[in-house]
Amino acid sequence: MSFTTVVAAPLTVAFDVARALGRPWPFPLEEVESVRPVSDLYAAGPGRGRRRLVHARRFTATADGTVVDEQVDWDTGLPRLLAGLLDRAVLRRRVRRSMRRHLDGYAAVAELRARDVVQVVGAAIVRGDAAGREVLVAQRGSGPLAGLWEFPGGKVEPGEDHEAALVRECTEELGVTVVPREFLGEVPLDGAVAGGAPGTSTLRVWAAGLVAGEPVAHEHRDLRWVGAAGLGTLDWIAADRPLLPAVRDLLTRP
Repeated sequence: MSFTTVVAAPLTVAFDVARALGRPWPFPLEEVESVRPVSDLYAAGPGRGRRRLVHARRFTATADGTVVDEQVDWDTGLPRLLAGLLDRAVLRRRVRRSMRRHLDGYAAVAELRARDVVQVVGAAIVRGDAAGREVLVAQRGSGPLAGLWEFPGGKVEPGEDHEAALVRECTEELGVTVVPREFLGEVPLDGAVAGGAPGTSTLRVWAAGLVAGEPVAHEHRDLRWVGAAGLGTLDWIAADRPLLPAVRDLLTRP
């Protein structure tokens, strides 16, 4: 049986809250596999009148938050005919009811928890067309990451929408107005980057279009427009490096 929930929280928060709340079953499940913050798999073996139960979750970052896809499978151990009757008459209804209660509470807790952690947004500002697209990159001017390259952006203010924060940061850092477009991805950050515990916060990056103004380096050492081939020639900050394939695809697609 499949369930899908959209949680208004970044990947790491959605994953950690899901782990803390556990599963809605009246018996313990053992961890089979866990890859933070993208997936986990738990299972229970024979005992207490059940033959098998497997509960898998996958977490996917989207522009609206984290999509949590869950799959619950079980085997009663009864003959097929009896198992089918039990499933239709009792088990499926109970599983659906238990999961719905659990997921409603989970989404609310994750959204509340997300307000307590610092989040960072970035903009891959693109110009040009299929004949030759370029993205704006910025060079850090101070601090331990001085000289490294990044996509413009910054921290989300408390209660601020992530896309609104992206627009504000581009205005403050570059003196331009942008419009967020395609969501490109999310990367966990350590505590030194965004504050708080390591791995709690995330960087969320959107492709963006330039609608007013010419970029000026108010807070960076340098700005540069680069094509897909130029992305690999720069010394990037660690947080932005995992997003380069998505940006390269954006610049080269037909």
